[in-house]
Amino acid sequence: MQNEVVAHYMNGDIVKGLSMDVAPGKAFCHIRTDEGTSKVEFKDLKALYFVKDLAGDSKRDDVQEVQEDDIRLRGSKLLEIVFKDDEQMVVLCNRFPPKTDRFFVLPIDMDSNNDRILVNRAAVASITEIQP
Repeated sequence: MQNEVVAHYMNGDIVKGLSMDVAPGKAFCHIRTDEGTSKVEFKDLKALYFVKDLAGDSKRDDVQEVQEDDIRLRGSKLLEIVFKDDEQMVVLCNRFPPKTDRFFVLPIDMDSNNDRILVNRAAVASITEIQP
């Protein structure tokens, strides 16, 4: 399946494009952009965002508070992730604590442009469980 993705590197670079070979157990994936196809090493990424639209909306701020009627809370943990670059996000995680170098989370904002996010644990400063 082809996914629209946005790769955020730990050095601040961003690459937007299409990928068909993302798997958290692999060391890399490929992203096809208008300029060609690039091999992306997960160890270099902060996170890989699976998005609804590559253009996004830079003026929109995602909601960071859980809605009590959000059925995704069943079986998930509500977490605050703080990255080493000080970015913070509130997310849902099905497997907590994550035991791998990379793990998937869901944005708490159901209207977010992000469908899911593959986080690189090496880019994370802290993960805190939040009680809803």
